[in-house]
Amino acid sequence: MDEAKYREVKGWLVKGLRDLKSARQLMRGDEPLLDTAVYHCQQAAEKAIKAYLTYRNIPFEKTHNLVALLSLCLPSEPEFRVWKRMAEVLTPYATEFRYPGDVLEPSWEEAQEALLLAESFVRFILQRMPEDVRP
Repeated sequence: MDEAKYREVKGWLVKGLRDLKSARQLMRGDEPLLDTAVYHCQQAAEKAIKAYLTYRNIPFEKTHNLVALLSLCLPSEPEFRVWKRMAEVLTPYATEFRYPGDVLEPSWEEAQEALLLAESFVRFILQRMPEDVRP
């Protein structure tokens, strides 16, 4: 892998792992910020997929739609099929709670599920990356 691609893949992974760390921290304490936490869960999954796609030289458009991004991974690795539910659950969190609406934040259970899904998916992606690019 050339240096520019290495830096881009590693950058996506570092930023995704920081999103996971942010989500964990936002869920702690007496006044957790669940709306922001689930946003970071979605972002972690999105950045992990984009790292994988970059690594595999698969072009992708600018989108927050995890279902669409996941579909780009399937031709190279059918195992991505098992993450369809994760993509469906997390995709709305890119925008759902970022602006005022009917519901201001997800439930505690929804936030816990989002974090579990994002953590599991990021681990799945990291296992498919060369060791030297893993943060």
